[in-house]
Amino acid sequence: MLAGCAAVVGSASVWAAPPEAATPYQEHGRIAVCGTTLCGEDGEPVRLRGMSTHGTQWYENCVTGASLDVLARDWGANVVRVSTYVQEDGYETDPAYFTDLASRVIDQATERGLYVVVDWHLLTPGDPNANTELAKRFFTDITARHGDQDNVLYEIANEPNGVSWDAIRSYAEEMIPVVRAGDPDAVVLVGTRAWSSFGVSDGADESEVVANPVDADNIMYTFHFYAASHRDAYLQALSRAADRLPVFVTEFGTQDYSGDGPNDFAMAQRYLDLMAEKGISWTNWNYSDDFRSGAVFQPGTCDSGRWADPASLKEAGVWIRDRVS
Repeated sequence: MLAGCAAVVGSASVWAAPPEAATPYQEHGRIAVCGTTLCGEDGEPVRLRGMSTHGTQWYENCVTGASLDVLARDWGANVVRVSTYVQEDGYETDPAYFTDLASRVIDQATERGLYVVVDWHLLTPGDPNANTELAKRFFTDITARHGDQDNVLYEIANEPNGVSWDAIRSYAEEMIPVVRAGDPDAVVLVGTRAWSSFGVSDGADESEVVANPVDADNIMYTFHFYAASHRDAYLQALSRAADRLPVFVTEFGTQDYSGDGPNDFAMAQRYLDLMAEKGISWTNWNYSDDFRSGAVFQPGTCDSGRWADPASLKEAGVWIRDRVS
């Protein structure tokens, strides 16, 4: 059967192409936190699922219009996380360059109807307060360019570590007004203690956040896991937290916590099943051709531009591609 429809013009039939499917943004519009999940403009729940970039200081060539076409159209993702590292030859070395780079990816993702998580990727030092002034500059500049868009979410601290929840909460309460000054209605994502594990990696749990939440509306708390390393205690903490708090899993892998090593797809599927049950949005680490097993593409893919070639995918790439849409 031919797709499309026939319209009679005079004595001739003219075939019209079928309308293109709505993009994720066209379908849901501005999203906001509603209860413990996200909702679209119509008030219906929305679950974002997609990929995180690797550090753009290393893998800028993996994030292009063509690669985002594959992510949006072939994979069926509805969100991309843009990771701007603060240190490790990242933002602090050239703030203007890395702001322009993040802005370029936001524009390209927006053109494809994707939602975007702007990730302030602090790692070492793990105290977000060590980089507050840089963070204020970055988010002020980004919201000046994109604050009038409805598809952008802001992750203000990737993986706080070696620091208390009180210090993280204080940072968040200082940074959220900076973001909101440029984008008053934005969803803001707040990292949690011990590499965004709700403190589990430090022997704590989500109860410290439940008891002492950030004083702000329209926010979510982030949780990260790597299936081969983070077992039942982490899964159970995520389950409990999602019943009490708005949670967004902005980073996870099917490998160990280094993003490398053998895949544990069985454990990863348990997490995905839980996130589906609880309505938790997620982005997988990572959309690059790094040599590690957690990068979805084979080395050399980003130089060759063969993102759409199934042979370019690693084992984890095939697995996550089939679960994004």
